[in-house]
Amino acid sequence: MKRVTADIIIVGGSLGGVLAAYSAGKSGKKAILFCETEWIGGQLTSQAVPPDEHKWIEETGCTASYRAYRNAVRAYYRNHPDIIEELKTKDYFCPGGSSVSRLSHPPVLALSLLTEMLAPYVQSGLVTVVTRAVLTSAAFSETHISCVRIKAEEEEYEATGSYYLDATDEGDLIAASGTAYVTGAESRAMTGEPSAAESYDPDDRQPVTWSLAFENCLTGDYVIDKPYGYERYKKLITPYDCYPVFSMYGPDSSTGRAKLFGMYNGESDAMGNKLFGLYTYRRIVNSGHFKRGVPYDVTMLNWPQNDYFLGNTFDDPNAAEHREEARQLTLSFFYWLQTEAPNGDKRGYPFFRACGEAVGTKDGTTQTYYVRESRRIVADFTVTEKEIGLGGNPVFFDSVGVGSYPIDLHITTRSHSFFYKPSERFTVPLGAMIPVKMQNLIPACKNIGTTHLTGGCYRLHPIEWNVGEVAGLLAAYSLDHGVTAREIRADKARLADFQDYLIANGIQLYW
Repeated sequence: MKRVTADIIIVGGSLGGVLAAYSAGKSGKKAILFCETEWIGGQLTSQAVPPDEHKWIEETGCTASYRAYRNAVRAYYRNHPDIIEELKTKDYFCPGGSSVSRLSHPPVLALSLLTEMLAPYVQSGLVTVVTRAVLTSAAFSETHISCVRIKAEEEEYEATGSYYLDATDEGDLIAASGTAYVTGAESRAMTGEPSAAESYDPDDRQPVTWSLAFENCLTGDYVIDKPYGYERYKKLITPYDCYPVFSMYGPDSSTGRAKLFGMYNGESDAMGNKLFGLYTYRRIVNSGHFKRGVPYDVTMLNWPQNDYFLGNTFDDPNAAEHREEARQLTLSFFYWLQTEAPNGDKRGYPFFRACGEAVGTKDGTTQTYYVRESRRIVADFTVTEKEIGLGGNPVFFDSVGVGSYPIDLHITTRSHSFFYKPSERFTVPLGAMIPVKMQNLIPACKNIGTTHLTGGCYRLHPIEWNVGEVAGLLAAYSLDHGVTAREIRADKARLADFQDYLIANGIQLYW
């Protein structure tokens, strides 16, 4: 057992975890970041989800470091020797040319830029990064965590710190430390939300999606071996409409009904209606942006059809099986695309090649699955639909950041329901980052005090980035001033001082 000590122990290498380590190092605090996968960065890297952002993102609505990251992505392309002339002088462009993101780009570039952000603090010894590191247990009392135990390949760690940040995508440290938490869909009686369920179901959660990168080689045959679950999944019928899951139909979250998609933009249905093209939906490489050297597009298979709604990946006796089945569903759907998907008067797109080099794996599936819904702390303040829904007042006095996204729930794992509702531009309350009892745990990912509904809009890239960055700054400020997060929030002068500290560190507090 290797015993290590730091000011701040960060469990989880998610996007929030990376920013927590960054802000801890920037504040002069010693931090250890334990990352479950080979790549740090979560949504942007090991899960390969292009940034999903609000419509004001080019001008406002994010932290200064997130703005710098976005600028660095575009600067990489402007300075690329093979980029087309048009992009060299263009202020705003989407590198991957995706329809879901204004800034889609390859996860390997994201990894490089995030690693570069941490580099000064890693080199100085303030930040230590341990990859392929999985939490095994924690020692704790009712109010404090005293240590965590981590298994990292052949090494076992016992890590001790003053503050412990849960930056796992599923709230693993929250569960391991006995911190009170909520999962699934709360009832209307629990939250007072008009759109909440009639009864509480802790197992009714948003689906995970195990993504896959593929390259459009235009010609050739790159069909993968038939996945073992293919025939079973091919027979699967959507629970919201009577269509096979393996089809060009997918759920429309705003209606909860099936919707016909096209493969490429410009395709039409039998009535002449234009179809939404899935091929460019999460494209991360647009070959048309290069003069030479990049012959093919690369896109991510993270589409409505491969959302895994058949079970849960945590707090479930079959969690490990569901994780692997989520991957098999994606592999099987990709095999269907290659061999049987309608393609004009043909069947299949055999020239779609699984692109493992884009995501750091052999078969093109990402290093881990995309998590939309985590365990959520029982917090001093919980954000509900009443505050952030249209007509609400999401301007919290204790704001530590801003965000904007609709309340968007993908097909859930028990009721198989959807939900989509516009929201007000909101702020991030400090109270949602304070567990009711555990005093030295800070959530740093999708695990803050939201509900099943509101978690659907606090889960996106710029907001998770904001939460993680603030988590590191909160731990550093608390150590410097000898106060807890609860004491900061309860003292008007102290809260104002902390918010000034956040502003000085590039955190936008209000719209």
